[in-house]
Amino acid sequence: MTELTDVVVIGAGHNGLVCATYLARAGRKVLCLESSDTLGGMSAPRTIAENYHFSGLAHTANPVSAAIRRDLKLQRFGYEPGKAIETIALDLEGRHLTIGANRISGDALSESDAKSYIKFRKQYLAFAKAMRPLFENKAPRLKHMDFADKASFAMLGWNIRLRLGRDTMYEFLRVAAINIYDVLNEAFDDELLKGAIATDAVMGSAMGPRTPGTVLTWLQRLHGELNGPMFVQSGERSQLVHALAQSAEDAGVTIRLNAHVEKILIENGKAFGVKLLNGEVLEARTIVSNADPRATFTQLVGAPELDTMFANRVTQIRGTGVVAKLHLALSGIPEFTGLTVSQLSNRLLIAPTMRYVEHAFNHSKYDQSSENPVLEITIPSLHNDAMAPEGHHVMSINIAFVPYNPGGDREEQQTSLFDKVIAQLGQYCPNLKSLLVDHELLTPNDIEREYHAVRGHWHHGELSIHQSFMMRPLHGAAQYDTPIESLFLCGAGNHPGGGLTGLPGRNAARRILKLGRNA
Repeated sequence: MTELTDVVVIGAGHNGLVCATYLARAGRKVLCLESSDTLGGMSAPRTIAENYHFSGLAHTANPVSAAIRRDLKLQRFGYEPGKAIETIALDLEGRHLTIGANRISGDALSESDAKSYIKFRKQYLAFAKAMRPLFENKAPRLKHMDFADKASFAMLGWNIRLRLGRDTMYEFLRVAAINIYDVLNEAFDDELLKGAIATDAVMGSAMGPRTPGTVLTWLQRLHGELNGPMFVQSGERSQLVHALAQSAEDAGVTIRLNAHVEKILIENGKAFGVKLLNGEVLEARTIVSNADPRATFTQLVGAPELDTMFANRVTQIRGTGVVAKLHLALSGIPEFTGLTVSQLSNRLLIAPTMRYVEHAFNHSKYDQSSENPVLEITIPSLHNDAMAPEGHHVMSINIAFVPYNPGGDREEQQTSLFDKVIAQLGQYCPNLKSLLVDHELLTPNDIEREYHAVRGHWHHGELSIHQSFMMRPLHGAAQYDTPIESLFLCGAGNHPGGGLTGLPGRNAARRILKLGRNA
């Protein structure tokens, strides 16, 4: 038995570190427990073939908010977002489309679509900005609202009605809950452009462009761009996790690695500590879980401690991973037809049409991998040459849509998927196969096993309409509180969702501190 601490945070992913640091800077004594031997959760570094390094599942990101940077003094600890990148939608004939924050270009792009894109993007960024009070604060309750809930709704209403203007407000209300497929067909003719935006709306989720609510998921992605342009996760010490760890330790957080929590200890409906896999018991006044909510309630808490109706709702949380991650170690620079070496530092997409994206998704619904998956590609070593030996490179690929549990022989399926992706990439990059040194393929099943993400879902639960805002992750645990006294949630399964935003961790800490003051 150890000395009683104020807070135990389970999991040292970025949200866990953000939450722990906010609490420590407010004067709490905080112990952060990480089950693996590295910090960062899904963005923890990985190595293959000894000298080829990757940023885990982390692929691209936007800067964290100015508020988190300021509050946690991240610049002081070396945090700097990476170099801004654009998206290049690849075309088999080399007529690629380059999509930037404020520009778009391509040999086959019409002048009409070029003009429409600038107007369209400006309008949807305004929608994302209007929703900022909802994204960046705890989701307001619809019943028994406190002052913060009323303030969030008031600011949201003000932004939508007055800042957007009447006509733009009507357009927002028209599209907010519909599918991205119909919206993009109304706006553009260019198939590469529509395929690229549709991919942004569904990547990481078990949804296709025709799924209702995919405009909302795209707005969630655009919300990140309000903090700055997208960049590649390249494992540099200046990026987020290293700075968060430094900030946490500076604030007084104690971080323990290889400390696997087996059980959250509960007595008379109140959490009072945790039991580690090695049998050690650690007591605390408050327990905060950065784990998947489903794992938190079913594995760490256990159904006997929960109301039967609540326990049943937990089992109904929807979230099955459909994205695999492929890491390639390469002996040289890949040569993509029609692209210069400098262009390879951007994000590359293979999603030539919305129909292509929808078709790839359709296969996953039947536990099958499409013969033509959607691919999102970066070459992080072009941003940080320490990730590979001199003259060599690493390539990071998100593969959508890959079923969670297809059945059959796992090794055979991995080999089949790898061969399929390499053959597909070879159509755009003829020298790729000759450069292969080694590879690592993580399917949703592997992601579940290695990162404790239930069913291998990046976001610890779908970002669908019925699992967003005041309904995330579920009724009865939607403001970072839980039915268990002194137990809180702070991970990606909570509002506003996944991505390297840190917002679930920040919002959870603020909620805990507010309740502490009111106790």
